[in-house]
Amino acid sequence: MKLYAFALILTFISCLCSCNSYKHIPYYQNLDKSRNSSQPIINYTPLTIQPADILGINVSSSNPEASAVFNYNLTTVNGTSNINPNNPVVGYLVNTTGEITLPLLGKVKVSGSTISELEVKLQKELSPYLKSCIVNLRLINFKVSVLGDVEHPGVFQIQNERITLNEAISLAGDLNITALRKVLLIREKDGQREFIPIDLTSKSIFDSPYYYLKSNDVIYVQPSKNKFASVDNNYRTFSLILSALSIIAIVLTR
Repeated sequence: MKLYAFALILTFISCLCSCNSYKHIPYYQNLDKSRNSSQPIINYTPLTIQPADILGINVSSSNPEASAVFNYNLTTVNGTSNINPNNPVVGYLVNTTGEITLPLLGKVKVSGSTISELEVKLQKELSPYLKSCIVNLRLINFKVSVLGDVEHPGVFQIQNERITLNEAISLAGDLNITALRKVLLIREKDGQREFIPIDLTSKSIFDSPYYYLKSNDVIYVQPSKNKFASVDNNYRTFSLILSALSIIAIVLTR
């Protein structure tokens, strides 16, 4: 009977540990998932240009030859344009003072402006030189990094100007089951580096000003103690001994 009681206690402890671990796993725990709900999006802000950004600029006008001098050079491979941001001849690099240098216009202050604002600004300044001028811009080197306890850590190139924290984590294959649900966002802006903790278990993430990511953001996913324990030899040895004792206790009681 004593061995039987011992086995029951071990089983109970095992189940209790499993339950306590699981309660930290689901996302958005205070969100009622049993019914439809909605909320306004009020925390999105357009991307602003920063030093070290690379801008792809395309200018068109009634005089294609004149407007072509403003356009970034493209190399083609099998008829496909190569716009790899690592190619130094592609795009205009924003310098440390937040400026780019354009033909005719010279140095132009661009940092702090949104893509739309800069399009309007350049179109206005180029209009005296080009008739029916149209300017299109794109941030070529928009990227985010996800590292830590995820399925596929890495640096991900973003094709548009809008990506959420959830989307970045999805690109990395989601958090592993052993990862903590409180992640760290590292952001560089205006010469400062911010470290922002974000709790994925709360629905307040959707209202966070950091839900929409910026270029060069880094998301660090910290592994839990279970992650370390799973590779720790002492822990594994203890687990095997505990399991063996449980089996022996059950066999002996029968």
